[in-house]
Amino acid sequence: MKNIFRFSDSRKVASLTAFSVIGVYAIFVLIIWLVFQQPIGFLFFGLGVGIWVAVYFITLLFVDKFIFSKIRVIYKTIHSQKAPKGIDPKQTIDAHSIEDVQREVTEWSNERKAEIENLKDIEKYRREYIGNISHELKTPVFNIQGYILTLLDGGLEDPTINRTYLAKAEKSINRLIAIIEDLETINLLESNELKLNLNRFNLVDVAREAVESLEMKAKKRDCEVLINYNLERPIYVLADRQRILQVVTNLIDNAIKYGKKTGGHIKISFFDMDENILVEITDDGPGIAQNDIPHLFERFYRVDKGRSRGMGGTGLGLAIVKHIIEAHHQTVNVRSTLGVGTTFGFTLKKA
Repeated sequence: MKNIFRFSDSRKVASLTAFSVIGVYAIFVLIIWLVFQQPIGFLFFGLGVGIWVAVYFITLLFVDKFIFSKIRVIYKTIHSQKAPKGIDPKQTIDAHSIEDVQREVTEWSNERKAEIENLKDIEKYRREYIGNISHELKTPVFNIQGYILTLLDGGLEDPTINRTYLAKAEKSINRLIAIIEDLETINLLESNELKLNLNRFNLVDVAREAVESLEMKAKKRDCEVLINYNLERPIYVLADRQRILQVVTNLIDNAIKYGKKTGGHIKISFFDMDENILVEITDDGPGIAQNDIPHLFERFYRVDKGRSRGMGGTGLGLAIVKHIIEAHHQTVNVRSTLGVGTTFGFTLKKA
């Protein structure tokens, strides 16, 4: 961009051209004086000044016209993207614009480079996302196919395996349905098509309901889930009760699945934050590495891929949690220490 003419450059070109012509004119006058030995009068001097002025302004006109014709297309492109609708880009092209064209074109170029990098990131994310969806859907579909083929090959008449294989097929179907429903929920949240039903309710009751729904799963792993709060003291918040129940259930479920294999302890705590209430779900599991924490809320991201799929999760739970909390214009966070445990927290507005 260093070679772009500024407005002052056109005056320099005009001056150099005019002086060049005057130089030729002076040589011509000198030759006349040497050959004819005639004195150089005022007429020759005045004519020289006139020629200089004429050449200067004619050159200036043509140089400016040349510059305008070369940069007009670029400048119109820049201002058509910057200016609001209804503004004629031609009106913005003046002497001051010419002075600033290098800066504006550089800014425009940097913006386009940033957009290209952003598009590359989006394309990379799209490929990874499609690959993850394909993998997540392929596993239950292939399982269902295998169970059905086994039954069709004679297993249906074998009472020792027919009900077992049908139950496994049903489990894979339920997993497939869960993935599809979670994907639909995320898409609705991201497109703002999922309307929140905001109501005043007791957050402690929601926590108790979530714990009761996961009681059997916790018992299977000998896991204790404790609400670290006086259950008789209500905490009223303004939010979508069903969605917040989904958030709390998901976070407790994750703590059960990825905490200690047996004998774990999960604690649900509430903290008064002036206008908001902070809810924290803490486990004493193996913890999460710091390099994994920034990716936890990404779709299909798994810290331990093999173990996570074996647990039956869809890989979308934390992404849904993040979208639901952000839809309430609140925040969700996580902190973890390897060998100590993990804490997920989110805020809600008091009612």
